[in-house]
Order: sequence, then structure tokens, then C-alpha cells
Amino acid sequence: MIATRADSELMHDVERFLYREARLADEHRYEEWEELWTDDAIYWVPANGENIDPEMEMSIIYDNRSRIGLRVRQLLSGKRYTQDPRSSLRRIIGNIELVDRDGDDIRIAANCIVFESSARGETLWGSRNEYTLRIAADGFRLARKKVALVNNDRAIYTMSFII
Repeated sequence: MIATRADSELMHDVERFLYREARLADEHRYEEWEELWTDDAIYWVPANGENIDPEMEMSIIYDNRSRIGLRVRQLLSGKRYTQDPRSSLRRIIGNIELVDRDGDDIRIAANCIVFESSARGETLWGSRNEYTLRIAADGFRLARKKVALVNNDRAIYTMSFII
């Protein structure tokens, strides 16, 4: 497939958005991170495989917009004791691909590595992420984010940060 100039510009804007989303989470700028989400957003981290039905099987995280806000307030409260002191985080996002476009919704897939340094040591979290970005008047908004951890079929340490 030959990319057009419009495709290239769209992908450049998508990459900038994903990098910003990652940076805000890395820097614990949770209120700004929360503003990236649409009102009907879903944030999903499946357990025990990638292609499960989150309504029928357990997930590590399966948050609607209200629950995303609650998660942010908990992180900002200072009462997440597993985040005292806060983990140092760095995300690397790559292999970003345009999967589909349906009107104002753009489906994106990307690989991600999160390096976490915490009181208990260092951990690498590898994942394949799927995003649905919605075009808004002022740029993109996250309508859906699925983080399929590579090791989601094994016991996972407490994940008390935004993955």
C-alpha cells in the first residue's frame, strides 16, 4: 500500500498524540492524562489472553470513563501506598500502525515497553496496545485503549500506576 501525504500527516499527528499520552503518564501528570479521554471511553488491560470477552471474563483493568477518573483521583490522593515513593516510569512506543478508520474514529496498534523502577526493584512491562482515537475540534481524544501485556497469563505484581 502506498501512503498518501494525508496518510503521512495523519500518522505523524497520531504518533505525537501517543507520545504525549505516554509522557503524561510517565511524569505522573494524571489530570492532564485524564483530559485525553472521551466521555464514553474504555481502558482495558485483559488477563489470561488478548481475545477474551471483558464482560464475561476477568480483566486486570476494565474501566469506563467514570472509573478512569476515580483511578486518577486515587493516584493523586497520596494514599496509594504501593506508589510511595512513586515509581519512575519510561515508555517506549514503536511499530505504530494505522489499522482502520471509520469516520472520526481511527484504530491504531503499537508495541510498548514500560520500564518501572520502584521500591521493589525494576520491572519491564511489554505489551501490544490497541487504541481508538477520536478526532475532536482540538485534536485527538482516547475513546479506547487496550493494553495486552505479553505476560498477562501469569501472576503479575501490583500494578498501581497507569500502564
